[in-house]
Amino acid sequence: MKTTATAAAKTAFLASILKAGEEYAGIILGKNGDSDHHLILLPGEAESVNWNHAKEFAAKAGGELPTCREQSLLYVNLKECFQERAYWSGEQHAANADYAWYQLFYYGNQLYDTKNYSLRARAVRRVAI
Repeated sequence: MKTTATAAAKTAFLASILKAGEEYAGIILGKNGDSDHHLILLPGEAESVNWNHAKEFAAKAGGELPTCREQSLLYVNLKECFQERAYWSGEQHAANADYAWYQLFYYGNQLYDTKNYSLRARAVRRVAI
């Protein structure tokens, strides 16, 4: 009985926060005083865009580019929602503002390259806990 109640509660919760076409990725635990949040993958993607255009795409989709931590969660929980390509994160390289991080969705590596490089992009939104 507890399993059925838990499954029903999970279904009801997801129905309350997800919009059409969205996928629930999981929970990101807050660090350094940030609050925990649920991560939601938005529908659609951009292809062959530089970092600035990727950020514009995400904003038009109603979200933001995911952080590197969020991309790790997306890789683990929603890899099937991505092509086996590289996707921009929303994080710049700390030592060189001309570079930004990205996630490889075929090997799982995270690397960085110049912001002018053409990669893919997906948007996420966050629901505070």
